[in-house]
Amino acid sequence: MADTATTASAAAAASAANASSDAPPFQLGKPRFQQTSFYGRFRHFLDIIDPRTLFVTERRLREAVQLLEDYKHGTLRPGVTNEQLWSAQKIKQAILHPDTNEKIFMPFRMSGYIPFGTPIVVGLLLPNQTLASTVFWQWLNQSHNACVNYANRNATKPSPVSKFIQGYLGAVISAVSIAVGLNVLVQKANKFTPATRLLIQRFVPFPAVGRLSCRRAPGCSSLCKALCAWQPSAWPCRWPSASSHRCQRLKHPS
Repeated sequence: MADTATTASAAAAASAANASSDAPPFQLGKPRFQQTSFYGRFRHFLDIIDPRTLFVTERRLREAVQLLEDYKHGTLRPGVTNEQLWSAQKIKQAILHPDTNEKIFMPFRMSGYIPFGTPIVVGLLLPNQTLASTVFWQWLNQSHNACVNYANRNATKPSPVSKFIQGYLGAVISAVSIAVGLNVLVQKANKFTPATRLLIQRFVPFPAVGRLSCRRAPGCSSLCKALCAWQPSAWPCRWPSASSHRCQRLKHPS
């Protein structure tokens, strides 16, 4: 029975390959683009952050999931192309959590990181910030990051909520302390001209955010280091908060 299913699946894959010459042969759970080159990894991450997946309807999502199930079980209907299969996998991975198969809240998906994160970045870089506005934007930025991390966590090995709360509070306190402290130091620096002081204040958010990114990197998956797309071995992860266990699940899908 297993051999029959495998044969049927292979036949369906061959049929899909013949039907579409513009896309590479579909591989379930694998990246569409080759990860042995910078360009391939760059295209892979462009696919991941594609904001168009935010507008996929519930019906289209169900169709994508069903198409992948048909491929997996060797019951793919004739005429399905590689392009359709790659598109279906892209939609599923962008919207559904790989462990729970539940929909990820739109602002916390990777495809939503740019459209929902850009206003926060703009707020961090606003000129002439007061103490209250500095605290607010740093808090909002760390809150968004924490929600993204939690929504995309490794659900196969649940962690206590207290661990996430502890990390969240530590990130907020650190970011606010660094940003406020640097702002105070710049304002008290009498050697700087007003124009120089304003210019330096524009860069205050960067050390506050960058310092926390460096702190989080050791505990994150290989994608933390692969977001710049220059590490050949880092493709399996889909999200910087995914654990190594989740990476292996994506590398070797069931």
